[in-house]
Amino acid sequence: MAPALKSGDYIIALKLIPGPRICKNFDFLKIDGKPEFWRLKGLRAVKRNDVLVFHFPYTDWNKLTLDMNTFYVKRCVALPGDSFYIENGIYKVKGYFGDLGNVASQRKVAKQDTSSFAPEVYQCYPKSKTLRWNIHNFGRLYVPRKGDVVKMDILNFTLYRKLIEYETDMKVTKRKNTVLLNDSLISIYTFTTNYYFMAGDNVCDSRDSRYWGLLPEDHILGKAAIIWKSANPYTGEVLWKRVMKAVK
Repeated sequence: MAPALKSGDYIIALKLIPGPRICKNFDFLKIDGKPEFWRLKGLRAVKRNDVLVFHFPYTDWNKLTLDMNTFYVKRCVALPGDSFYIENGIYKVKGYFGDLGNVASQRKVAKQDTSSFAPEVYQCYPKSKTLRWNIHNFGRLYVPRKGDVVKMDILNFTLYRKLIEYETDMKVTKRKNTVLLNDSLISIYTFTTNYYFMAGDNVCDSRDSRYWGLLPEDHILGKAAIIWKSANPYTGEVLWKRVMKAVK
């Protein structure tokens, strides 16, 4: 998240944005448990460019999970209902004309030749031979919102399979040109939660939604608000200029 956040920063997250969560069960105590939450009304909804603290959703790359012990901090660059894409390294949302994320860092990526990136860095979600999305050109990826209905074709199977498996606790598979939920053929799917596209400000070195996909709303802990302490991670020296600095 450099330069907004640096190694050695300690931050306060404001849980009132988007609202505090209350656990509905104690499944977070189980190894493969799926915790569920009620979210109380907050001060406001998440906005584009908010820096959020959330549980990392992919400790197992084969499925979407919620690990209560692993926290990430990234910037939200696309909201539920947005169509997000990257065009020559620059982040964009259809119909939105403001800046998204760290534009200076995106421009640096735009100037770099493909050969300067390792394949695992250059190739992006969903790492499909058909789509071939990468950090220069990505999408368009529709970010689902609660209640959205999508056609279950092979493209949407590729993009949303892990989300649907997370929501339903069922297996999603394809058979030729059809999609099955467990053993039942499905032609459409209705999402039950909101999703977000998260990005790091250090575009060349960020494990974000470009690689692991979309973030479910129930993973969000709160909005990063203030750096309450900052210290050199090697010497322990307090970096007073960063203390009590707002996270923007």
